Amino acid sequence: MATSTPFPLAAAAGGAPLLLRQLFDSETSTFTYLLADVPSRQGVLIDSVYEQHPRDLSLIRELGIHLVASLDTHVHADHVTGSWRLHRATGCAIGLAAVAGAENVTLPLCHGDQVTFGNRQLEVRATPGHTDGCLCFVLDDHSVAFTGDALLVRGCGRCDFQQGDASTLYHSITEQILSLPDHCLLYPAHDYSGRAVSSVAEEKAYNARLGGEADERDFVGYMENLRLPHPNRIAVALPANLRSGRASDCGSEEAEDWGPIERSYAGLPELKADWVADHRADLTLVDVRSEAEVQGPDSRIPGSLLIPLPELEKRAGEIPTEWPTVVLCHSGSRSALATQQLQKKGLTRVANLRGGLRAWKAQGLPLEHPSVTATGP
Repeated sequence: MATSTPFPLAAAAGGAPLLLRQLFDSETSTFTYLLADVPSRQGVLIDSVYEQHPRDLSLIRELGIHLVASLDTHVHADHVTGSWRLHRATGCAIGLAAVAGAENVTLPLCHGDQVTFGNRQLEVRATPGHTDGCLCFVLDDHSVAFTGDALLVRGCGRCDFQQGDASTLYHSITEQILSLPDHCLLYPAHDYSGRAVSSVAEEKAYNARLGGEADERDFVGYMENLRLPHPNRIAVALPANLRSGRASDCGSEEAEDWGPIERSYAGLPELKADWVADHRADLTLVDVRSEAEVQGPDSRIPGSLLIPLPELEKRAGEIPTEWPTVVLCHSGSRSALATQQLQKKGLTRVANLRGGLRAWKAQGLPLEHPSVTATGP
């Protein structure tokens, strides 16, 4: 885990410096939020998406964050949570409303609880009405709240299935969310029109369902006449989320079959130097530096195949396909491009050497200064 470079941050008023990242899944229009206390590097992830696990885990690792908990605002009906996968990868707690009764939850949450990460806390507020188990997570200084599906930007969650009740939701929103300071920023679990954030003042004034002069009678009448189709993933999402996203086969389908691949936030498959060193006999190492670099002071990894990057497209057919391919250069930058080129050529078992020869040398792994010879394993 990279911890040497301070990650970018947003300073939250009245508290310790805070990192906040808003991520998006276009298939389900779901927002995922990464929060971290900068001094301690402890963080939480809110409303993860199962298919986005590689992205989320890569960002957590790249920013050097110790994930304390994966939290869900409710039992989702439109996507499967990634909480189980994050728990398995990082050991983090799985947080969900206790009333939901889901399996594998290690942090059952109730109204008034606090989730602590470093020097910061999230206050748990129960906001039933969309589902019985809806929660809103409010930052300790009341500058930010994560509202789940209870309150969306200029809208709110539906109330016509999964324990929904319009009157209950009205009181949840007005008493637990719109009672926060007007300047409090509101981050929803979804948006289908490109709106990323709102505020208490905005929603009190402009939310068509309960803003302005609308009262409970208006809100209930609005919600009871929406007539929306059920979410198209509900049959899969609900039972999976009641297992906290744990696959029915215990998640074995997601294991890499040839190495402990870690994907960068940009989606690049990477391997660490120590694992590559231990498995050199079963890999093809492709060095995409120039011949002059290989003959220079940096030397090369024994048994690696030299194909300089400008020649890679024409010479890709020289790479043996019996073994997985690991691509390397001085720092991992040029080899990242080379890895992408080989993927486009149809290689599926290919990864970049994270950190390149610099990482290899830093760990004291073997190098040689031979004449340049193109050899595979």
